[in-house]
Amino acid sequence: MEKTPSLYNISINSITGESINFEDFKGKKILIVNTASECGFTGQYEDLEKLYKTYKDKLVVIGVPCNQFGGQEPGTLAEIQSFCEVNYGVTFLLTEKVDVKGDNQHPLYQWLTTKEMNGVKNSSVKWNFQKYLLNENGELIDYFYSITKPMSSKITKHFE
Repeated sequence: MEKTPSLYNISINSITGESINFEDFKGKKILIVNTASECGFTGQYEDLEKLYKTYKDKLVVIGVPCNQFGGQEPGTLAEIQSFCEVNYGVTFLLTEKVDVKGDNQHPLYQWLTTKEMNGVKNSSVKWNFQKYLLNENGELIDYFYSITKPMSSKITKHFE
């Protein structure tokens, strides 16, 4: 049987342009969330930050800006970063702006949404603030739609 491609082989840049190495997060769970600054769910930045601060010894939160849903993330990377810091005090990791679906889907989201790659299940990103939770070995645990709040027991039970 062919080995499932590893999350650790995927590269994505931070919002400030540095390469993010997922291997740096081995031993911690990872929550990957596609984000947008002008969405009805944008207030979830506050709870994502709370989740990150509460469980930062066990968890890495990664926000992935995306403008594919209603054009709700139109800003530049500098504007997005400033918005998140000023309005929500975001200190968790933010990436470059990418496509999470379609022809130009970033390899990270190809891995997250394709069972043949992640070894667990197929999914599609339905809207901003969909969350993907990975275990300490970079393996997919599950995903949660936008309506699942970051501090929901569906998510926090994985850190208790």
